[in-house]
Amino acid sequence: MSSILIIDDEPAICWSLKERLADQGHRVQIASTVEEADEILKTFTPEVIVLDVRLPGEDGLSAIPRFRQNFPATPIVVMTAFGDLQTVVEAMNRGAFEYLVKPFELSDFLSVFERALQTSPQSSHVVSTTSEGQQLVGHGPAMQTVFKQIALVAPTEFPILITGETGTGKELVADAIHRHSRRGNGPFMRVSLASLSPTVIESELFGHVKGAFTGAAHDRPGLFELADHGTIFLDEIGETPLSIQVKLLRVLESHCYTPVGTSEEKSTNARLIAATNRDLMAMIAEGTFREDLFHRLKVFSINLPPLRAHREDIRPLVEYFLARQQVPVSSAMTEGFWAEIEKREWNGNIRELRNAVDHAVVMARGGPLAADHLPAILVSNRHQGEPHFQLETAISTWVQQQLADVGTDLQTDIHRRFLNIAEKTLFNEILDYTQQNRSLAAKMLGLDRATLRTKLGPPPG
Repeated sequence: MSSILIIDDEPAICWSLKERLADQGHRVQIASTVEEADEILKTFTPEVIVLDVRLPGEDGLSAIPRFRQNFPATPIVVMTAFGDLQTVVEAMNRGAFEYLVKPFELSDFLSVFERALQTSPQSSHVVSTTSEGQQLVGHGPAMQTVFKQIALVAPTEFPILITGETGTGKELVADAIHRHSRRGNGPFMRVSLASLSPTVIESELFGHVKGAFTGAAHDRPGLFELADHGTIFLDEIGETPLSIQVKLLRVLESHCYTPVGTSEEKSTNARLIAATNRDLMAMIAEGTFREDLFHRLKVFSINLPPLRAHREDIRPLVEYFLARQQVPVSSAMTEGFWAEIEKREWNGNIRELRNAVDHAVVMARGGPLAADHLPAILVSNRHQGEPHFQLETAISTWVQQQLADVGTDLQTDIHRRFLNIAEKTLFNEILDYTQQNRSLAAKMLGLDRATLRTKLGPPPG
C-alpha cells in the first residue's frame, strides 16, 4: 500500500483517480491548491505526487522544486491541459518524473503511476520510517517485560523475531529497537511480506538488474542494499515462500545475496528483525516454514501480549491517543465512554483501541466523548463468556506477571509453580464433583489411580 498525494482543482479528476487508487489499496490525499498541499505534507509523506500545472494560487510548476527538495525520493507526475513543448520541458527540467496531457485514459495514468512507484526507493510496499511521534505505552508488568527486552537486545547485532497477535504493536517494537541501537541514524526499512506476491518478494528484498524480467527497464536496489548499515523489518515473515526462505537463510549466515537477473554477489550489513502473528512451529510441522531459518531468526525473541492480557494499560493508552490529538483528557471522557471502553474485549488489540478513540474524537466534534461516539462492534464477541477463553487470558496474565519478576535471571521454576496452582484447582473441582471419590476422579481426569494418589498425597484424617 502506497501513500499518494493528488493536487488538482478539478473534483471529477480527483474523485476518479482516488477511487481507482483506493481500490488498489493505496492511501490517497487530495488537495485543490499547492497551499493546501503544503499543509497536508506537514503530516503526510507521499510516495508519489500527482500534480496539475494550472492551479489557483501558486502554480504546479513553481512548486516542483520545493517538493523535490523536501521529498527527493518521491516521483512527481505532472498533469496538464496545456501540453506544449515549453510546459513539458520546464516540468521535466524542474524535476518531474513524467507528464500526462489532459484528457488522458485511466489506463495511461495507471501505467505511468506504476513506473513511478518502481523508480522510488520507497516502493508500494516498502516504507522507510522512524515512527516519529509514536511510542510504546504500558505501565503494567506485561509491557514492562517487553521494555526490558528491548533495552537488552537493542545494543546487540542479533537477528530478532517478534511474535504476537495482529495489532499488538510489532512494528513499533522493531522501530524502538532500531532507534536505540548503534544503527539508529541509519535507514529503517519496512516491508509487509503478506502484501507482496511471491514473484515480487525476491526483487523487493534483493533487487534486480535491467532486463531481469519483463518490465525491468533499469537496475533497482532491494531492501538489503537500501538498508545497509541500518535495519530491515520483515513483517509477516510466515508468508515467505520456501524458495525465498533459503535465500534469507543465506543472508543471515553469510551477509551475502544475489540480485535477480545476475550472478554477481553483493554483501550487506543490514540487521534483520522479523515479525509474525502465525505459529511458526506449526508451520514447520506442516513443512511450510524452514526450521533452520526459524532458529536463525529466533536468536532473540520478543512476544507481545494481547491487550486482554494487560488491560491495566488500556487507560494509559487511551490517554496517550487523546493527547496525540491534543484533546484534554480530564474533560474529554464521560463515565459512559469509559465504561464502554472497559467493557469491550479489544480482540483487535491496540490498533483497534487506537482506531476507536480516533473515531470517537471525530464523532464528538470537540465535545465530551460519549459511549455512542465509539464505532459499532462489527464482529460479534465470539469469545465473550467462553470459559476456555477466560482461562487463556488468566494464564497469559499470570505468566506475564511471573516474567516481570524474573528480569534477566533465567533460572526460575515457573512451570512447577504453574502446575502446582493449576493441578490443585483442577483436582479440587473434580473431587468436589465426585464427592471425594478418588477412583471416579482419576477416571474423569484420564489418570490412573496411583498417579492421582501420588499427586494428592494421603487422604485427610
